[in-house]
Amino acid sequence: MRRNDNNRYKILDRYILLKYLKTFVLALALIITIVITFDVSEHLDDFLGSRAPFTAVAFQYYLNFIPGFINLYSPLFIFISVLFFTSKMAGHTEIIAILGSGISYRRMLRPYLHGSFIVAVAVLLIGNFLIPYNNVHLNKFEERYMKSKAMSYYTNLHFQSAPNTQVYADNYDVTRMSASRFHRDIHNANGDLVDRVMADIIIFDTATGQWYCNGYYHRTVKDGRETLTTLPYRTLVDLKLTPNDFNESAQRIETMNSVKLYRHIQREKMRGTGNVKTAQIELFQRLLTPLAIIVMTVIGVAISSRKTRGGIGLHLAIGITIAFAFIVFMKVSIVFATNGSLPAFWAVLLPQFVFGVASVFLVKSAPK
Repeated sequence: MRRNDNNRYKILDRYILLKYLKTFVLALALIITIVITFDVSEHLDDFLGSRAPFTAVAFQYYLNFIPGFINLYSPLFIFISVLFFTSKMAGHTEIIAILGSGISYRRMLRPYLHGSFIVAVAVLLIGNFLIPYNNVHLNKFEERYMKSKAMSYYTNLHFQSAPNTQVYADNYDVTRMSASRFHRDIHNANGDLVDRVMADIIIFDTATGQWYCNGYYHRTVKDGRETLTTLPYRTLVDLKLTPNDFNESAQRIETMNSVKLYRHIQREKMRGTGNVKTAQIELFQRLLTPLAIIVMTVIGVAISSRKTRGGIGLHLAIGITIAFAFIVFMKVSIVFATNGSLPAFWAVLLPQFVFGVASVFLVKSAPK
């Protein structure tokens, strides 16, 4: 008897898991086709005007665009897929037959959870490692063929390049790799200024890997004695800066895998640049978005497993409302984190936590 029960469970698990994954893949294929169609119509003038080759459009742009789209909207696609095929099962009284055979509601949820775990792991790997690689090629394509408006000039720069070392510049030109009205101050443990380098302009020479400056000024303080050196021009040998320290466009967080992004966050904290929150939100979204897939799966099952007169239409209407509420909640929490005092971790986790609690209540209230 126990062997028959095990076989019955395995058949049910395979049946639901296959429906789960198949419906998700079909929904992705359909929506991606629609999105690409609209995107081609929107950017066709850019492609033709820049004479972008078909192979570059297909393989460098759209092939790298698709994984990011999947990762961004995978919780929504999963939710709609679960609503669709579970509602059909309920409409065909398959849910009633499953529960009537002695299988508990929680046991019926198991293949759904297995499917959500498979998709969540795939999204975790794609979001943390594949998509940053894709974004590198996307940026190259956009800069070459779509006239990307990447910033090439920055003003009022101030950051910490090393412990007790502050760097200032009125502006930095990315193309020329030059900074004007440059200051570099070094302080001791007590906060007193012990070394200051100033220049009217500094320019990086890629051939030698050195900075050259005009209007050189160097002041040092040691043992109470001050030394001042001024020169019309000089090579800055011990500056210990690279163009990437100035060039914010070289630090595009979407092109970093999560390991590099974590190191970037730690480095920016040390530099005191003040733009750590955006990078933290990006990192936590990559790490915590897979949880939303599991949460939305459970909510989808709890809503659509009940047989109603409205059928799939009613379930989809309720589901779209919930999905919209989830997206709005997530956007609002991120705004509070970016412009307020809400920590980045809680900005990403809070919507998933609230809807996770809601999913527990929905499962408890679902017909057994």
